[in-house]
Amino acid sequence: MSKGANQKLKLSYLCKIMQEKTDDEHRLTLPQIIKELQKYDITAERKSLYDDFKVMENELGIEVIKEQEGRETYYHVGSRTFELAEVKLLIDAIQSSKFISKSKSDVLIKKMNAFVSEYQAKQLKRQVYVNDRIKTMNESIYYSVDSIHTALMNNKQIEFLYCSWTIDKKLEPRKDGQKYKVSPWALTWADENYYLVAYDSEDGKVKHYRVDKMMKLSVVDKKRDGEEHFKNFDMTTYALENFSMFGGEIKRVHIEFPNEKVGIFIDRFGKDISIRPVDDGRSKIAVDVAISLQFFGWIFSLGKDVAITGPEAVVEMYKKELQNRLTV
Repeated sequence: MSKGANQKLKLSYLCKIMQEKTDDEHRLTLPQIIKELQKYDITAERKSLYDDFKVMENELGIEVIKEQEGRETYYHVGSRTFELAEVKLLIDAIQSSKFISKSKSDVLIKKMNAFVSEYQAKQLKRQVYVNDRIKTMNESIYYSVDSIHTALMNNKQIEFLYCSWTIDKKLEPRKDGQKYKVSPWALTWADENYYLVAYDSEDGKVKHYRVDKMMKLSVVDKKRDGEEHFKNFDMTTYALENFSMFGGEIKRVHIEFPNEKVGIFIDRFGKDISIRPVDDGRSKIAVDVAISLQFFGWIFSLGKDVAITGPEAVVEMYKKELQNRLTV
């Protein structure tokens, strides 16, 4: 690029320099800024920089703070789109997510560096360790999610290969490679997996699919079916029955526990649950859960001081399952 062409990009390079080289703890003087611009074969005068700073603030929304120290004047970028703490939080979420593959995590984190200065970027080189965290191995999941959103927005059906894991740790298409064709109606997140909730016209029912097991997904130029099934569709109830550990017939269950374990139940069922005292050291709740072996296993894992106290039919089911385990 010619020197004259670079000069036309002066404001762009000035923004780049200020955002990369300055922050609340790192500042530049006007001579230093002029020297940085010279690296891009761009000349600048003090007065023109004053005008450029006004444009950066008034038209581009980039705050430039001027500070006087003795006889020297310093400049640095103030507020940013994301503060450093916010970028760190986002990076922690990316690294901790099972949904995002390791390679994609690395790419996203590298892009996050653009929101902070080069000095702050050094603080982002950290690793979050989460026990038993398994990163997804299906890189196409990002494109699948995008295609599903496109279909939802345009009221179209989709088709895809739906896969299962083999003993060789490979995803193998079901139905001998025949494509599934469904009408997508919602994307939901449960137990760290993305699920598509859709209507299967052939079977005439609502079904769900794990997005990371969908391959070669494409939008079909055909209007979605199943609208009548989703007019009063309760996604919370559907998720409770199908995605969480509580998969079965929903019943109101009474659970008694020591007060120091109340956090476990608030984390699982939310702050809106009604907690009633039993005695000085124990409390109880009544919550709607879908009865399943997973639910009983969860209660068992909380210790012998946590008990299902009603209804009687559920208590008997729990006792029977415990007895079955003892006789295996």
